[in-house]
Amino acid sequence: MIKKWWNDKVAYQIYPKSFCDTNGDGIGDLRGVISKLDYLKDLGVDIVWLSPCYKSPLADQGYDISDYYDIDPRFGTMEDMDELIAEAKKRDMYILMDLVVNHCSDEHEWFKKACEDPDGKYGKYFYLRDKKEGELPTNWRSYFGGPVWEDLPGTNKQYLHVFHKKQPDLNWENQEVREEVYKNINWWLDKGLGGFRIDAIINIKKALPLHDYEPDREDGLSSIHKMLEEATGIGEFLSEMRDRTFKKYDAFSVGEVFNEKPEEIPDFIGENGYFSSMFDFNETICGGSDKGWYDCRKITPDEYKKCCFETQAKIGDQGMVSNIIENHDEPRGVSRYLPDGECTEAGKKMLGGLNFMLRGLPFIYQGQEIGMENVEFQSIEQVDDISTLDEYKVALEAGLSPEEALKSVGRFSRDNARTPMQWTDGANAGFTSGKPWLEVNSNYTRINAEAQMKDPDSVWNFYKKLIALRKDPEYKETVVYGALKPVWEDVHNLMAYYRKGDRTLLVVGNYQKGPQSIELSHGYKKVLLNNYHELSENGNKLILQGYQFLVLEV
Repeated sequence: MIKKWWNDKVAYQIYPKSFCDTNGDGIGDLRGVISKLDYLKDLGVDIVWLSPCYKSPLADQGYDISDYYDIDPRFGTMEDMDELIAEAKKRDMYILMDLVVNHCSDEHEWFKKACEDPDGKYGKYFYLRDKKEGELPTNWRSYFGGPVWEDLPGTNKQYLHVFHKKQPDLNWENQEVREEVYKNINWWLDKGLGGFRIDAIINIKKALPLHDYEPDREDGLSSIHKMLEEATGIGEFLSEMRDRTFKKYDAFSVGEVFNEKPEEIPDFIGENGYFSSMFDFNETICGGSDKGWYDCRKITPDEYKKCCFETQAKIGDQGMVSNIIENHDEPRGVSRYLPDGECTEAGKKMLGGLNFMLRGLPFIYQGQEIGMENVEFQSIEQVDDISTLDEYKVALEAGLSPEEALKSVGRFSRDNARTPMQWTDGANAGFTSGKPWLEVNSNYTRINAEAQMKDPDSVWNFYKKLIALRKDPEYKETVVYGALKPVWEDVHNLMAYYRKGDRTLLVVGNYQKGPQSIELSHGYKKVLLNNYHELSENGNKLILQGYQFLVLEV
């Protein structure tokens, strides 16, 4: 694998609306991000990805963009963005923005012009079909529920939206649309942006001609995934975008890629891949159900281990994957991947360590570094997320009581990750002096950054040690580029693997509450990381306490 400037970096995702509010309106802003750059630098972060802060009606929290060349006033100004890029550069940090180009907002100028003249230039920027009474152009179900077709205001046509109805899909088959996208990407890269996280990109290629699929629920609709499985030829779009934009700037790009086939890995993230990297979602989709969130089950420790190792084997040295525990679209990882009732400090550190030491680029989501947990929703009225509201409705229709439905969707709600960042034990967790747009998790007095930065045994300081090990000149070559070899794969509730480069490291986590032991064939040279103060040994046998995590040089 050819080494790139970003290989040894550590990335951190910010959800601007919930990160830090400096003007008291209850919404996080870019000045808040600027104010916390030193916090991120102290932790060891190099790359900062901002979820969308473009101008938007916020129907889907900024993933519905009405102007790709402007910052939404709720988040600040373009001057604030320029200052953020400049301040990050002073600290040898890079800013990434979200590239959301499968769709725009229905309040974008292009869509407004399409409504005015659906047969004109801008009508061809979207997927428009003539309206037929009692019949939809296709029976696809949108990601947020309901049909993907909506009436085009003031016309006799309908438009396609695979996400929210305020997110009309852009027609990537139209070269003019692609040119507009490339122009915008290069405009931002010229500003000094380090690159992009590319949102929902697999959806840009539709299976043409558009047609129905076998319904999979009683609503008579079919999952959008059936269309995506049939669609071919996305590589032509992605390679063109790479050559016209990222490649010219040596910019970093990470794709939100689902459903890729093993033989396509080199195309996506190989030497001349469409992207620098792509996220591993193997763990996040485990236990899923086509019926809805209410039917999803909790992943077990053995399944989590299997998912991680499957991805590592699939990628090998073809490229570098980006590893996550959580993001803005997922519940909190410690609540999801640790058994119920066992969300302990030791468990949080173990989960962080097992993920961080995998081969690939580690992404931390805001609050992950202090072990933020899921919210306990008391009422559906507390929920803001459109996806959760739809899944709640699906659960009720499946026969669950309101209490059962709330509990089932609460486990997976995107709002778990969107509650305000817990900075202090003061009012509103130090996030805002006003009323926060979304309720702060009530556990902020127990879990907050200020307290953890002062506590040498905290989750925050453990993450800092993980980052320091990745950057340590003695071990960097092994941690960043070394091969990964699983060990003791069949041992229940134990996840362990070697990282082999110019050194050999053994990474091991006892993924359960009770102790268990492992036996080393040749002992070890040094303990590099331990989430306990001690290590029980009996000759070459190591007795691991509940959720004990170790990195040993062997």
